Parts: sequence; C-alpha cells; structure tokens
Amino acid sequence: MRAPLIFLLMVGLMLGLPSHALAQERDPASRQSLVDLAYVLGEAHGLRQVCEGPDDQFWRTRMVDLVETEQPDAALARRLKDAFNTGFVARQGAFPACTPLARAAMARVMNHGKVLATRLARPTSSGSGSTQTGDTASRPR
Repeated sequence: MRAPLIFLLMVGLMLGLPSHALAQERDPASRQSLVDLAYVLGEAHGLRQVCEGPDDQFWRTRMVDLVETEQPDAALARRLKDAFNTGFVARQGAFPACTPLARAAMARVMNHGKVLATRLARPTSSGSGSTQTGDTASRPR
C-alpha cells in the first residue's frame, strides 16, 4: 500500500507551495487540475469512509487545507466543493462496503491523485498544454 503514502506526500508537497502559486494566479489548465484533484480527494474520502467508518475525516481535512492554501475566488471555490462532493458520492455509491474491489479502487484513485498533485507541484509555464490524465470518466463536468 505504497500508493496512499505517495499520494499523501504529493498532496503535502502541493499544499506546501509558496504563496505565488495561489489559485488566482494559476492558469486555466492548472485551475482545472485543482478541480480534478478536488474530485479525487472526494473519491478518496468516500472510499476511506467505507473502509474506516463515517467518522474518518482524513481526506475531507486535506480538501479544507487545499482550499485554505489556494484561496480560490468564489467561482473556483464552488467548483472545488462541487467536484469533491461529486467524487465522494460517486465512490460511496459504487462501493457501499469495504471489499477488495473497494481497496483496488482506492489504489487507482491514489495513483490518479499522484499524477494531479505532481502536475500542480510543477512550476507553470505559458502554453503548458493539456490537463488530460487519460481518465476523463472520473472528471466532473
């Protein structure tokens, strides 16, 4: 189970970015990556609660930290919240019990989160290109 640890470290690195990387100063592709990461955090929260119980707030707390760190404008804050909630509902609905399939889904979610966090931790450049990760099915619209 190295994937959750790697993801946690990547999110920690991303959250530790200097203040010049706040959401308001991110390009549109990076802002979309933040929304995608919020969705993944929601998925992780839903799956973790299925396996650890409804009192577990580990990934929700990380989402709160993300929003506090990024200081998004109202529109982006709403997109982040909606993405998190959509990810949460999707994964809890798909995995109502902690099974090996739920744990496998968690590993996939962690890998996707790692990709997004790595992208967000990189310095941005103009014309940074697409934010596609190959997993468009899990992206909120």
